[in-house]
Amino acid sequence: GSNVLRMSPKTAVQKRKTSSPLQSSPEPAIKPQSKPSDKLNPKTIDPFGAHSRPHSAFAAIYAKGGIPCRLVHGSVRHRLQWECLPETVPFDPLLVTLAEGLRETKHPYTFVSKEGFKELLMVEGATEKAIPLLPHLVPVLKASLAHSDDEVFGRGLDALVQ
Repeated sequence: GSNVLRMSPKTAVQKRKTSSPLQSSPEPAIKPQSKPSDKLNPKTIDPFGAHSRPHSAFAAIYAKGGIPCRLVHGSVRHRLQWECLPETVPFDPLLVTLAEGLRETKHPYTFVSKEGFKELLMVEGATEKAIPLLPHLVPVLKASLAHSDDEVFGRGLDALVQ
């Protein structure tokens, strides 16, 4: 008798597969580790990308130039630059649109809606222009107060106080 260990053909093939150095490992390739600075660098928007369409009504109006102001980045503080004087801007529908933008969660929409709403209500005669819009403003502000995001709630509350 011989002391040769006999393997079934299936076991022999499996053994060759696992012991062969030429076979690629079935494990996924090692993913590059993220750097701490990645959290500080917001991703830029690719205008030619598949997801270049704005996700909300306010974002769409802002992208089309329907809001007559733009964000000016400062070294310390941001500010709005109006295309025309805020006193000359018609409140209807701009004030309601800015109020809808208070529910936004992405920059620059959050800043533009909050500052634009505040600056419009600070112009002379704003009360007379805003009162007829209250039936449209109340449900929009109520929606921002009912939002699950604390920052959205805070912007809604600030707008309500104004």
